[in-house]
Amino acid sequence: MHDPERAFDRGEPSATWREYQGARTGTDRECEGWRQEAALRLLNNNLDPEVAENPEELVVYGGTGRAARSWDAYDAIVAELRELGDEETLLVQSGKPVGRFETHERAPRVLIANSNLVGKWDTWEHFHELEAEGKIMYGQMTAGSWAYIGTQGIIQGTYETLAALARQEYGTDDLEGRIVVTGGLGGMGGAQPLAVTMNRGVCIAAEVDETRIDRRIETGYCQEKTADLEEAVERAEEAAAAGEPYSVGVHVNAADMLEAFLERDFVPDVVTDQTSAHDALEGYYPSGYTVPEADRLREEDPERYREESLDTMERHVAAILELRDSGAVAFEYGNNIRGQVRDERGVEDAFDFPGFVPAYIRPLFCEGKGPFRWLALSGDPEDIRRTDEAVLELFPEKEALARWIDLAQERVQFQGLPSRVCWLGYETGEAPEAPRNGGSADCSSADRSNGRSPREDAEPVESGEDGLTERARFALRINELVRDGEISAPIVVTRDHLDAGSVASPNRETEAMRDGTDAVADWPILNALLNCAAGADIVSVHDGGGVGIGNAVHANNHVVLDGTDLAAETARRVFTTDPGMGVIRHADAGYEEALETAEESDVAIPMRDRTEGR
Repeated sequence: MHDPERAFDRGEPSATWREYQGARTGTDRECEGWRQEAALRLLNNNLDPEVAENPEELVVYGGTGRAARSWDAYDAIVAELRELGDEETLLVQSGKPVGRFETHERAPRVLIANSNLVGKWDTWEHFHELEAEGKIMYGQMTAGSWAYIGTQGIIQGTYETLAALARQEYGTDDLEGRIVVTGGLGGMGGAQPLAVTMNRGVCIAAEVDETRIDRRIETGYCQEKTADLEEAVERAEEAAAAGEPYSVGVHVNAADMLEAFLERDFVPDVVTDQTSAHDALEGYYPSGYTVPEADRLREEDPERYREESLDTMERHVAAILELRDSGAVAFEYGNNIRGQVRDERGVEDAFDFPGFVPAYIRPLFCEGKGPFRWLALSGDPEDIRRTDEAVLELFPEKEALARWIDLAQERVQFQGLPSRVCWLGYETGEAPEAPRNGGSADCSSADRSNGRSPREDAEPVESGEDGLTERARFALRINELVRDGEISAPIVVTRDHLDAGSVASPNRETEAMRDGTDAVADWPILNALLNCAAGADIVSVHDGGGVGIGNAVHANNHVVLDGTDLAAETARRVFTTDPGMGVIRHADAGYEEALETAEESDVAIPMRDRTEGR
């Protein structure tokens, strides 16, 4: 178990990091190419004080999800990226650069592996032993892959989940007049109040750390705060009765709040949770302590802290189950709180309420859809505005997408590098020719200013080409806009690891798979290998994510759209292979929606007949 006397010393915050204080912007590079420059800016964007939860400890989100293992490792990564050649690949093992090899131009520039342990040793106990010795770090999902963009990165996924809930549970287009109760306003959970109000609902969110509530109010994710539960319920009921969107953060432990609601016979319409319950030691807060008191207990007696956290989680889950029995719609929002109390406290009915993926999201995964996100390396919000226009021009028939972009422009504040996210999938078909403003097909305006010559052997790829996936069409259109100077600097496209074909997580994304393959981790490994073969610029594989060590394996990728023909080639490949993995993974499990998508979009499934006969 974790011993505070043996805690790994990560050192003092780097002078280089203090100088950066977030990603550099503009069109001037520090690195040899834009692919390396993008990696450097993404790393520093993760550690931007506007983005990260605790950047001085290298923590990006989730309590312990780090971008680098130590400050010495951070400095070494920065130095390596500055020197990395266009035909070299940097290897990063759990936040530490460990090698650099000559590869080739189309290979990834950075390969990352975080927190991965062999099955028998894949436990929190062994992980903490290694972590205390400075041999490993927890990469969460997007922290250690340098893909985190703050709470703005999770907002649409939360919005889509709640919209699906409204349709499925109430037969309505939104949550007007409905009260949603939840816990956790950290880097991921902080999106919940805004996602609820974007769906015209009312949100009561518990958070034990008052500074997190304040941060969500400052950035427009939550409207008000209180420490008075009676006041919170009264305001929520008034807003729901009036059909008005409303959100309030309550400074209280989530388990205590739910039990208090039961004592008062207050049953919300929906109850869920996004506290950092995946980590009983460094994520979740036990009942009965202020944040400073709990932090001292963790340092002085970690075993007692962990046990008290698990005791509180048991009460927390029991309260959710009782509220469900009283009429609330209940679902777990991916933090593994059910698994914790089942495995550590023997609560056999912990899984009597579902996770959000099997309940609401899996049909989208069957179509290869998921959280597709992009960042403007220029730092200019107008570049994101232009991408908003582009996605609406390409998909005029998608009313839900247009509604989301309008809401995002109005209500989602940028954190760090301006970014956007929307859910796009594999669907192919005839593509309308995108609006064009002319311009040469050789290279981006940023590359021209640096004197780079275009590739002569690459075949030009245009967003108007038929048969491209949704993601590929959009990425190619962005690449054209960069090439033509309508976007001032390259755009980096990435996604959450929570995607259609990139994760095995039996208590979350792959919970209750139709064919029982919840724990088969071949799929995320194949996803990473295939995206390496397709030439993604950064590829990563992690263990743990938002559900904890030993509970998930997941992969991610990045593509830098710098306006070159090479970027176009890469985009066409990666944004076919990546969502395609979601289609074949779910088709293999026997989902009709995935089989239909494969048929309609010509996805090759070698044993299709056998699959259909399952």
